[in-house]
Amino acid sequence: MSEQIVIGKATSSVTAARGVLVKLVLFSISLGVVPISSYFASQKYLWNGNSTYAALTAIVSANVILVAYIITSVWEDTTSTRDVSAKPSLETKKHQ
Repeated sequence: MSEQIVIGKATSSVTAARGVLVKLVLFSISLGVVPISSYFASQKYLWNGNSTYAALTAIVSANVILVAYIITSVWEDTTSTRDVSAKPSLETKKHQ
């Protein structure tokens, strides 16, 4: 029975690490693609060739992606902290 628990914990940690890696790759790709595409798209269609406003649009889009990454990372960290703090209390109740 204890072997199954160890295997379950190992599987959940591998799944969590894979999720973190996928999130990092997604945000990294979007951090490279979104500002460049927003620069050229806004320069052509929104600001009528004004490169200063297009650059500001690209800067804002990059900052939005960075803030979104920070928020999701903090949210994920707080949920994993809650899960870790809740599990020992359940295990101690079982042994009592």
